[in-house]
Amino acid sequence: MKMEKKQLLLITKNDDLSANTENEACPYYEITRVKSIHAGYPLALSYLPDVILIDHSSLGEECLRNLKNFKSTHFLNKSFLFLYGRREEKPVLDKKYKDQVDGILYDNRSYHSIIKEIEETINAKRCLTNYWKDSFMGLFNLLGNPVVLLQDDKIIAMNDAFKNDFFVSRNNQVRLTDLVTEGNKLKVKETLRKFVKGKHMKATTKTSLLMNGKLREARITFSKLDKALSGQMVMMINFSNNETPLKKEIGSSSLETENYFSGNDKNNIEDHGFTKREKEVITLLCKGYKTREISEALCISAKTIEKHRSNIIRRTNSGTIVESIVYALNHNMIEV
Repeated sequence: MKMEKKQLLLITKNDDLSANTENEACPYYEITRVKSIHAGYPLALSYLPDVILIDHSSLGEECLRNLKNFKSTHFLNKSFLFLYGRREEKPVLDKKYKDQVDGILYDNRSYHSIIKEIEETINAKRCLTNYWKDSFMGLFNLLGNPVVLLQDDKIIAMNDAFKNDFFVSRNNQVRLTDLVTEGNKLKVKETLRKFVKGKHMKATTKTSLLMNGKLREARITFSKLDKALSGQMVMMINFSNNETPLKKEIGSSSLETENYFSGNDKNNIEDHGFTKREKEVITLLCKGYKTREISEALCISAKTIEKHRSNIIRRTNSGTIVESIVYALNHNMIEV
């Protein structure tokens, strides 16, 4: 099975260092290069790379005045920070920067051994991986919004707000696909699978969720819990229509994931709107008309009405005609 590449941000002005590092690291890393700390810091906040390698030998001492910002920033605590320098400067670099970075690499070694040392340092420090997960779980039930911890599409933990809003009493055998209409289940699973395997850390979008048999509009935010915890992510649900608490500039967003969920509610409606006859049928259903009464009002057979009902359910990706009516009203697909 092909493994997902890790992200390496290389900050250097040295073209040879860039080319040789990419040649050695390309089987394991997707490499992004910039030529200054000034450009590298906001890029690091956007992509949250696994490894940041800063070339002291080409940038010089003056460019590293803000080096401490990389490790003091909460969102970059999980990125491994390495410095690359000249061997003859080892005493000075060790004294000045050893406590600010995860490792200092020197130019007297082969590029292969440099990448190997990066990997060995990362593996030695992986024991801290679960620290933030444990800290998050300690605050889990204090959050007022419904929040769940997902393993792919399976809900492996839920806070009290989620249990109350979604009328769930047990944690076992609950999946995110249980909260969407029948026609969207496979697409939701596939979308989450792509999000988990992709490099982006978060996605925020608006969609409809199924609550106790009723559809309700919600703004949802997905965020990967940790890159080392494959498939695990946090999902926060907001019913108040306020902006989500996650800052847009921290961590890159998966537009594909966001577009899919919002597409469930809007884009698909535009592409698959009701026909004129279907609008007439569902409008009468909203007004409480029975099949026989609709048949008389529109001068069509009961069999034709049932066909229109089936098409309405299919177009709204619903399980029942009641869900379709709720969906149509919520999305202004009909005028009653």
